[in-house]
Formats: sequence, structure tokens, C-alpha cells
Amino acid sequence: MTDDSGVTDESDAPGRVLDTYVAALQHDLADVGDATRVGVVRRPTRWFSGSVDENEPALAPPSGLLDETKQLQEDFEMRGVCEREAHNEAWLDVDFAERYRTHLESDADAAVALESLAERVRDGEDVALVCFENTEKKRCHRTILRDVLESRLATAEDD
Repeated sequence: MTDDSGVTDESDAPGRVLDTYVAALQHDLADVGDATRVGVVRRPTRWFSGSVDENEPALAPPSGLLDETKQLQEDFEMRGVCEREAHNEAWLDVDFAERYRTHLESDADAAVALESLAERVRDGEDVALVCFENTEKKRCHRTILRDVLESRLATAEDD
């Protein structure tokens, strides 16, 4: 469920899994309460780092996928496509969602980081996944990460 602040929470685990974007935090558009703000970006800026409690780059998309998507987005923009639509079209054309899910499943560092985060939520910690994109406008890996994390938590509850 997403509220008006751009914060999403779909988990039934003891802790909560929230997600939002950094500008919403910086401009007081999102309230994640006492949740630990976990950045999930590969290349954090200084201003991004100042808005999160920690950053876990292993949960970000791989650099090659980011670079390929960015290049295709720039190509679309050069053809006159607006920035938001160029981003979303590039996302689809590179099969970003499937490739990111594969990364989370196959990369050893991502698997360790994902399990560590799941364990924290199982132990009752609220976490807010944070990256750059406003998902009301652009597709973002953060929503996929949240879904994967929540599936892992639900599977653990069923065991």
C-alpha cells in the first residue's frame, strides 16, 4: 500500500518494509518514522548519503545494467522523448526488472545483503528502502527489491 507521502509498506513481518525516494525524505514528503533508512544505490552522492542511515550497494542494480539503461535513456532523449518516458522506455527495452531479479538471485554479495536485511525485519526492525526515483513517475529497482524481500519474509513465515 502506498500513502500520499510516497511511502510503501506491504509486509506482514514483525518489522516493516517501507520504501521511498530520497527527495521525499529531504522535502518532508515522506514519513518513515523510526525506520532505518537503507539506501540501495550503487553510486551514492554526498547529499544522498546524508539522507540515509546506511547504504547497501550490493542491493543496487549492477553497474553494467545501470550504464546500459542510462545510455539508452539518453538515446531516447536525443530523439525527443521526455526524460520520464525515456527512463521508462529504456527500463523496458533492457529488460531491467528481470535482469535485476536475476542479479539478486545470482550475485553472492546481493544474496548476503538481502538475507541480512530480511533477518533484521524478522527481528522486528522497520527498514525503509531508499533510492533516487519517484515511482509515481519512473520505474525503480526499489519496488522490485521490496517485493523480493517481502516474498522472502512471507516464505519464512510459512516455514
